Amino acid sequence: MPAGLFESSTVTLAARHPRLDGDAMIDLRSDTVTKPTEAMRSAMAQAAVGDDVYGEDPSINALEARTAELLGKEAAVFMPTGTMSNQVALRVHTEAGDGVLLDQASHIIRSESGAPAALSGVTVVPLPGAFGIFSSDDVAAAVSSPHPFNPESLAIPPRLLCVENTHNGGGGSVWPLDQLRAVCDAGRARGLATHMDGARLWHATAASGVSERDFAETCDTVSVCFSKGLGAPVGSALVGPGLLMNRARRFRQMFGGGLRQGGVLAAAALHALEHHRGGLSEDIRRARTLADGLARLEGISLDTATVQSNIVRFKVSGIAAGLFTILCHERGVHMLPAGRHGVRAVVHRDVTAEDVSTALELIAAVLAEAGVPAQMTLADA
Repeated sequence: MPAGLFESSTVTLAARHPRLDGDAMIDLRSDTVTKPTEAMRSAMAQAAVGDDVYGEDPSINALEARTAELLGKEAAVFMPTGTMSNQVALRVHTEAGDGVLLDQASHIIRSESGAPAALSGVTVVPLPGAFGIFSSDDVAAAVSSPHPFNPESLAIPPRLLCVENTHNGGGGSVWPLDQLRAVCDAGRARGLATHMDGARLWHATAASGVSERDFAETCDTVSVCFSKGLGAPVGSALVGPGLLMNRARRFRQMFGGGLRQGGVLAAAALHALEHHRGGLSEDIRRARTLADGLARLEGISLDTATVQSNIVRFKVSGIAAGLFTILCHERGVHMLPAGRHGVRAVVHRDVTAEDVSTALELIAAVLAEAGVPAQMTLADA
């Protein structure tokens, strides 16, 4: 453990779990921590199942057909996780040694365990996005034509352009549709395939009013998650042209994702897709309420204009984020540190308006007890 991370030798990760009043933890670590509803559990219990490796699971087939229809693509492949969906997409579009262009803070780079190199042998080419969103000029600069004096065989051959919408590392930022189209058009003009990590594409639609289909139209393939925000316990899907999705099934099997009676999981995802998307706008409203309250607290730096969906990223001053999140956890608010002073909080369907209000009170109490100095400026953050 790096020295100075918590700035205290007496604080450990075995911090008290329940709040002093005995209430349950307010869990803002991620929108993956939601629990299945009773209606979802009922759908899972009643799911028709078969062996999906043989294409015989009716629930998975129904989920794939519905997902492809919603996103305006020919076909979909159900996957256990979003990471697998993204990594199968990279493998589908590339060969070993190819270059993949994507934002420098993308989930594929930061949170998928080095899989692009390990599983597909590709080289990531980071682009300098702002809150995870880059420009067509950035794409053009990364795919410049070789000078005739330089052997063309020396360069990394660019093959794939990836975007992330919403962008986790960018604080849940949503791509403006016109900019997204311009970026993908710039990639295609230079011979690149395009893939969207749309783990939280449902949130992008809820926040912007742009349909999932219109967002998905910009890219050749799109991955979406059912366990982030929608409340399913497991599951993702990769969508795209039929021939590419046939190829994706090969790599899903190769990566260990072949499912048998997976319809129990698909039923939960389909229930979430049909019944929980409408609640995402409420999650976003509560995230903005949380952000507004945090921005008023001494010792916290947060530009509320950057909070576009259900993810709230902020900075704390005068205390390491690792220690701050442990002290908040002791009080009953669970968040994640992100760097020395950064903190991430994610609002989801299991977080109520009362939870948001209580979380703000508890965070304020932690800051007061820690004697945190006045709020940092954005330049300091």
